[in-house]
Amino acid sequence: MIKTILQEFPLSDLPKERSITEEKIRKYTYTKEEVNILLEAAVKEAVDEARKIDEESMLKHNRDATVLSMILGFTALALFVDGLLRLLGVIPPFMDIDIDVLDKIVDRVETDVIDRIRQVPIQKIFHR
Repeated sequence: MIKTILQEFPLSDLPKERSITEEKIRKYTYTKEEVNILLEAAVKEAVDEARKIDEESMLKHNRDATVLSMILGFTALALFVDGLLRLLGVIPPFMDIDIDVLDKIVDRVETDVIDRIRQVPIQKIFHR
C-alpha cells in the first residue's frame, strides 16, 4: 500500500516528458551580467524595504516613548504637587500621616522668636 502511494506520489507539476532541448536550456540560462543586474536590483529592493521598515518602527517607537514620557511626567508632577500641598497644610493628612510643617514653623516662631524679642529692652533698640 505504502509503496504504491509513494510510486504514484507526484514529485512535481512538470509533465512526465523529460527531454531537455537546447532551446529550453537557453530559455533558463542567464549570463553573468544578467545575474549581477538581477542581484543588484534584489539587494537594492531589500535595502530600500529594510530602510522603510526601520523608519516606520522608529516613528512608532518615538510616538510610544513620547506618550509614555507624558504619562510618567504628569504622574510625577501630580505626586510632587500633592506632597507640596500636604507639606504646606492645604490638603489634609493622608492616613493620619501629618507632614504639615507650616504649623510647626509658626509655633516655633511664636515661642522662640517672640520670647527673644521680649528679652531685648526697647531702650537698647532706640538708642542705637
